[in-house]
Amino acid sequence: MKNATEVVGTSSHPLAGRAMTGAEIIVQVLADEGVDVIFGYSGGAILPTYDAVFVYNQQAQAAKARQMPLVVPANEQGAGFMAAGYARASGKVGVCLVTSGPGATNTVTPVRDCMADSVPIVVICGQVPTAAIGSDAFQEAPVAGLMGAVAKHVFLVTDPARLEATVRTAFEIARTGRPGPVVLDVPKDVQNWKGTFHGHGRLSVPGYRSRMAQVASNRLDDRALGAFFAMLGEAKRPLIYAGGGVVNGEGSEALRAFATAFDIPVVTTLMGIGSFDTTHPRSMRMLGMHGAAFANYAVDDCDFLFAVGSRFDDRVAGVPTKFAKGAKHVAHLDIDASEINKVKRVHWSHVGLLADALVQLAGYGRAHGFRRDWSDWHAHCDELKREYAFAYDRASALIQPYAVIEEINRHTKGEAIIATGVGQHQMWAAQYFDFRSPRLWLTSGSMGTMGFGLPAAIGAQFAHPDRLVIDIDGDASIRMNLGELETVTTYDLPVKVVVLNNFGDGMVKQWQKLFFKGRLAASDKSLHKKDFVKAAQADGFPWVKRLERKADLPTVIAEFVAFAGPAFLEVLIDPDAGVYPMVGPGQSYDEMVTGDFIKSRNAAPVKPPDSSEMF
Repeated sequence: MKNATEVVGTSSHPLAGRAMTGAEIIVQVLADEGVDVIFGYSGGAILPTYDAVFVYNQQAQAAKARQMPLVVPANEQGAGFMAAGYARASGKVGVCLVTSGPGATNTVTPVRDCMADSVPIVVICGQVPTAAIGSDAFQEAPVAGLMGAVAKHVFLVTDPARLEATVRTAFEIARTGRPGPVVLDVPKDVQNWKGTFHGHGRLSVPGYRSRMAQVASNRLDDRALGAFFAMLGEAKRPLIYAGGGVVNGEGSEALRAFATAFDIPVVTTLMGIGSFDTTHPRSMRMLGMHGAAFANYAVDDCDFLFAVGSRFDDRVAGVPTKFAKGAKHVAHLDIDASEINKVKRVHWSHVGLLADALVQLAGYGRAHGFRRDWSDWHAHCDELKREYAFAYDRASALIQPYAVIEEINRHTKGEAIIATGVGQHQMWAAQYFDFRSPRLWLTSGSMGTMGFGLPAAIGAQFAHPDRLVIDIDGDASIRMNLGELETVTTYDLPVKVVVLNNFGDGMVKQWQKLFFKGRLAASDKSLHKKDFVKAAQADGFPWVKRLERKADLPTVIAEFVAFAGPAFLEVLIDPDAGVYPMVGPGQSYDEMVTGDFIKSRNAAPVKPPDSSEMF
């Protein structure tokens, strides 16, 4: 690497000056960074670092000091998603430790998933010895080239003298600004190298640090504050549109304070769920493709839209010119300057730390006695929630997935950590669960990665050992990482797993029924032989049940949630249950399909999107 090492002053680290191997340096920096769990799978090229972890924990145990448990999954993709689940639930940097070649390539999907959802993880990959790089050596892969396209940053460490500074810099880049995944590719000879541990020092990355410092110091002046409140003051129907940036930027408390101070309703994106208490009277829940009908109608009806940590993505603003079509003014607050005016032109914007900016806005408004009577708008929003509420066929003899989630929600009361796979079950969970706080909702948003839910729940349980963690999964999605059931029981984690079984790829089947004349190409799994109950029993789950009768739903759910250890519940649901509302790709909210049980205010029939626009 060409980057110089930035060393300032002398180190007060108790181990400064000690001779260590590269592997020992990696492990010590992990400890210094506050890492309390590592997720990974071993292999030849990473063995020196695995051995260093083992020795570190052995010594820590003898000294009765804090250890760094190493959690071994079924495969490296599971390790990456566990690190992601840990990071999403805790707000800390997750760590994944894998070997070279296939070990590294198996983490490409979790790395891209974390980049898409702005999740901070550090992936440390072993690599073939420096001299062998480029020779197609055993288990060699071009990690820097592969990961460079999907990660926030990649380091190939060829100078062992800079290893210590590189590991520290990786954590800095992962957690600062817009968070994201950083990959360290460390050849085996660099891990075996012996040198001096300095206890301090980072790489010189002046451009990055300059940008981060500028964002951190960028504060709203009186002119910008006044302009914002001038627009807000003209509004009769203001609405806050909060995204995942609020959660990632630790801005939820400031958002809630701002929204309640001025009594403004809030809609959230899929990734913004939990940033505003869903049980609050001003919560309009989730908007977008499968958002609440009342949330989408509120967006159509608002005349001032305040986007906070949200990016107007295609699942929300399918037709940007028609999104918030009644808004006379749109304001946008984000930490990433590239998101401003990227999709939709705005009238006011600020790039900076979300929490700080929201505190400034609230302080300015209070200091200037800002007050408006929006009671008519509040009444309108309340009416939207009553008229266009979520609904389903409660009289059906079949078990409805919505009823399953409602029943679990009665027990969790918005306080449980909910992880999901991807598909219909993901949307039902987003629609029917309550979330009182941020970091309780863990899902693969932008990438939509099936198989995310179970390993993410495992990572979250390590982050919060005393909290209730539930994986809401689908029969197709959980198959992707089914091997991680064994990880749950190996570490005796009290993770609760629900499989809503509709015998296939439910979301794909829904689209095929609507737009492909019911041709279930490769999506119907009704003839598959998988017995999920036996699989969970084989992996050692002490509580396992299959729920088939609607009448048993309340009793079984109560037992499931109350069980003290790992629990697995398969629920045979109505195979024709759909996810509604639904806004097709390339369509606006006035073309929203609400299904048979949710009311619609659109009289005209909705034209389905062209099949080329699916997903």
